Amino acid sequence: MTGTPPLIELAGIGKTYGSGTVALGGVDASVREGGFVSLVGPSGCGKSTLLRIVAGLIAPDRGQISWPASGTRPSDIGFVFQDATLMPWARVAENVYLPLKLKGIPKDEAMPRVRDALARVGLADFASAFPRELSGGMKMRVSIARALVTEPPVLLMDEPFAALDEFTREKLDDDLVDLWTSQKFTTIFVTHSIYESIYLSERVLVMGARPGRILADIAIEAPYPRGRAFRESTPYVETCARVSAALREGVSR
Repeated sequence: MTGTPPLIELAGIGKTYGSGTVALGGVDASVREGGFVSLVGPSGCGKSTLLRIVAGLIAPDRGQISWPASGTRPSDIGFVFQDATLMPWARVAENVYLPLKLKGIPKDEAMPRVRDALARVGLADFASAFPRELSGGMKMRVSIARALVTEPPVLLMDEPFAALDEFTREKLDDDLVDLWTSQKFTTIFVTHSIYESIYLSERVLVMGARPGRILADIAIEAPYPRGRAFRESTPYVETCARVSAALREGVSR
């Protein structure tokens, strides 16, 4: 909305690790409240580093991250990693309960929220299952439910579907779009897949090779919900080509 401040503002964000590796070389970007933004770029360009800075897991060496719309970083930020990172000895419900447990919320009070989170990802009937009994896609759904159980205003996702087969990945992309359109949590999604980034996002930020910086900010105009027709449409193919060209240019610099 015109005149509305962004939820997240990144200004000149830089990060150099102790080894001397310059991961980020001055990132400028903003994300609106309720927006869905994907980060794409070559391996090692600092996408995951940038995500962890937004989450507050690591600090930048220079530059500033601000939250103009809210004033401060939200106390709850959901984070979904590439691996589901579930506790193998705990049942699905116990895995999803973990963030609430860490907040000191009693289990009997938390269980309705746990059941609701599992229902939202289509796993209402698997609360008593162990992770070993689940497929890779189901494990990732549990990870997403665990991230959403605290109802965070911001969801950060670091290549969550990269290890899945194409059919499962497309299904989870559809499910994620459904969740986002119904709940409008602000989402930053890291992926190596140009096709996935365009299907999911309102905007795709293309990062250049290390040290990472934003080379292109490409809007995806297609309305939601999206589906197979969008994946096969001319605008989709043209936007894929545009993002691919920006990515090739960034790698060659």
